[in-house]
Amino acid sequence: MFGLGTPEILVIAFLVILLFGYNKIPELMKGLGSGIKEFKKAASGDEEKDKKQA
Repeated sequence: MFGLGTPEILVIAFLVILLFGYNKIPELMKGLGSGIKEFKKAASGDEEKDKKQA
């Protein structure tokens, strides 16, 4: 996984908490999740369009 070990992941998590604050993290994750869902929806929609055109 990109050569990241436990210490590196802990440092990244600590920096995220410092930058955004503990209360803001759930909002950020919710936005990230909805963005991924929209991306998957758009990607699968493009595949369905391609199948219909063929």
